[in-house]
Amino acid sequence: MKMNFINKLFFIVPAMVLFSCHNDLDVDPTIDPDSFTEENVFANETEAKSALAKLYASLALTGQEGPAGQPDISGIDEGTSQYSRMLFSLNELTTDNAVVGWGDPGLPDLHAMSWGASNDFTTAMYNRLAQEVSFCNSFIDNAQSLTNSDEVDAFVAEARFLRAFAYYNLIDLYADVPLVTQVSTNVPEQNSREEIFGFIETELLEIQDLLKESGANEYGRVDRVAAWALLSKLYLNAEVWIGEARYTDAITYSQLAINSTYSINANDENGDGSAYDELFKADNDTNGAQNEFIFAINFDGNSSRTYGGTTFLVHASRGGSMDPAAAGINGGWEGLRTTSALVNKFNYAVTNSEDGDPIEWADGRAMFYTDGQNLEINTIANTFTDGYAITKFTNVDSEGNPGVDEGGDFVDTDLPLIRLAEVYLNYAEAVLRNGSGGDIQTATAYINELRQRAFGNNNGNITSGDLDLDFIIDERARELYWEGQRRTDLIRFGDFTTGSYLWPFKGGAQGGTAVSEFRNLFPLPSNNILINTNLTQNPGY
Repeated sequence: MKMNFINKLFFIVPAMVLFSCHNDLDVDPTIDPDSFTEENVFANETEAKSALAKLYASLALTGQEGPAGQPDISGIDEGTSQYSRMLFSLNELTTDNAVVGWGDPGLPDLHAMSWGASNDFTTAMYNRLAQEVSFCNSFIDNAQSLTNSDEVDAFVAEARFLRAFAYYNLIDLYADVPLVTQVSTNVPEQNSREEIFGFIETELLEIQDLLKESGANEYGRVDRVAAWALLSKLYLNAEVWIGEARYTDAITYSQLAINSTYSINANDENGDGSAYDELFKADNDTNGAQNEFIFAINFDGNSSRTYGGTTFLVHASRGGSMDPAAAGINGGWEGLRTTSALVNKFNYAVTNSEDGDPIEWADGRAMFYTDGQNLEINTIANTFTDGYAITKFTNVDSEGNPGVDEGGDFVDTDLPLIRLAEVYLNYAEAVLRNGSGGDIQTATAYINELRQRAFGNNNGNITSGDLDLDFIIDERARELYWEGQRRTDLIRFGDFTTGSYLWPFKGGAQGGTAVSEFRNLFPLPSNNILINTNLTQNPGY
């Protein structure tokens, strides 16, 4: 069993959760997040640490009983409501990276880019993030009772990081939302994207020295490198989000993270010629991948069960002629595939001269299953064989052993939310966008380090003359697909809603079509607009 921070402590937390009234961002949860208020819950550091585990666990899990029962969020299937599963739905299913054949209400609208203000998925994500903000506010408020403790100060800094991370997601997905930093029953005002950007920036700068040093925290918890890496992401998107280019700052904080104790995993534990696949295996907390994970969600098939997370990514991507046992699971859900637009970004395919279908990729990141699968998608709904399948995430460890859940239902694989490879790409992009303090040769070396891992040799290496923004957006797709990044990247490059880049079924058209620019943001939930008259809906909804 994987005994990480969340697994060890999460099941202490539900006894501490009571019910109270709150208005933080006007969420509508079943379990109230403002309720770390049991008498003496913060009597000492041990109890405070148990409560801190809930802040992390609320990104990993969905309720108080495991995979189902007593959900934290109402109005949507509990497994669907898990944070990273919804991040996949909003940031991957809306792009060239993924389609899904299921017909859950509101789900087909995501890839078709036709969602409305009452969409179950856009609503649940808002509520999940708002709940995380409330959990963090409650923890920070209660932690004030414990003074003169460096350890508790570090706990509070972690809570502030998690709150800033939630707000990073909120301004990315929804833009103008209420900024709430204290537990309150007052109806909140709406804040601008610029105000929330400033809050995130200030928080991360203030806590960077309060968080533990690079590599000094236990696995599953963030250290100061997470603050630097999130600042790198924040500054990279600043021109889109607040109309101010901050690429020099993106370089500065990317470099701080790069120069830390974290490292690109080069451990090809299973000897298949690439160390990339180790990042997404069931033992990625111990096989070397953990050294690349700056911020990850931890999962265990026995002690932290959910139908979201990597359980979703592994099961939903298996179907057709695929062998579920080879992925360490008991069956596929026949849902997720990818489009030819992603497949075609891997330009190093070895082809079969008889039918032209790719049978092997020199780039080890091209983790596609093609047997019985069509490259082109004719029908998304209920046709798993339309579109190549993805084998990137698996519940098998580096030695070929399945995860700890003997039933094969739940997955052990941890999910990186920020890893060092992304920071490499942030640095390179910021250099190409004329940020100061970096250089193209260093950027090229970082990219080649990633490509050498992918190819297992130097065959995929590039020169500085090859490195431009077109290359970077495609390299981000090759390195980071299905990790919750794609929509944000496409918006930053002006490709998400426009006709400059089309993919199959973009805008609901088989060949792809442009959609209205307002789709760069998701709507605020219609119920929240009704509850809180201080809120103004995003344009177009």
